[in-house]
Amino acid sequence: MKKVLLIVTIIFSLTLGVFAYSTLNKITVYGQEDGSLVSNDIKDKLIRFHVIANSDDKKDQELKLKVRDEILNYISPKLKDSKSIDESRKILKENDEKIKQIAAKVIKDNGYRYSVTSTLDHENFPVKTYGNITLPQGDYEAYRVIIGEGKGQNWWCVMFPPLCFIDITKGQVSYDQTEKQMKRVLTDKEYEEVNNQKSKDKDKIIFTFKVKEMFDNITKKK
Repeated sequence: MKKVLLIVTIIFSLTLGVFAYSTLNKITVYGQEDGSLVSNDIKDKLIRFHVIANSDDKKDQELKLKVRDEILNYISPKLKDSKSIDESRKILKENDEKIKQIAAKVIKDNGYRYSVTSTLDHENFPVKTYGNITLPQGDYEAYRVIIGEGKGQNWWCVMFPPLCFIDITKGQVSYDQTEKQMKRVLTDKEYEEVNNQKSKDKDKIIFTFKVKEMFDNITKKK
């Protein structure tokens, strides 16, 4: 009897899992009937910034943050008043070599010999939250600084509009500043899509992403 019950339980669990995965694949985000995880209009208006550590070793992660700080100290005055994504893109390209030099100096000063590479390209990213903004999974333009083998966790923010320079630990003040910056480039409807403070369904959507991501990881390993 116990064996029969166990078999029934396994079959039921597998059936439920297949049904759940199929359902999650059909879920649309923010009313997008094509199932895309973030509208192209939003993606095309943002440039993300990522600093990727050599590894997840504690010292490599600390080094990543030191590199981040020096890069932001340098590029902040140049980007904070940018009026368009094209202007920000141009600034990043013009300062790319200098940024890599800054990163290399920080690495050397801290006793490491890691290489530094950078890219300004489109990459697929999972769901990420920054203060009161949650960017759904999708393909975004991003300026990436990669330390060494680039196998560690990354630090990220949004370079355009310039959210990197807003202290997200300052609560409502930072939320207001973030909203102001995002609304410079997004419509009210687009802003509602990424604003995690007003959307009551956002947590459900993020949870859905996480569950689907787990299913995807399981299927990839098989």
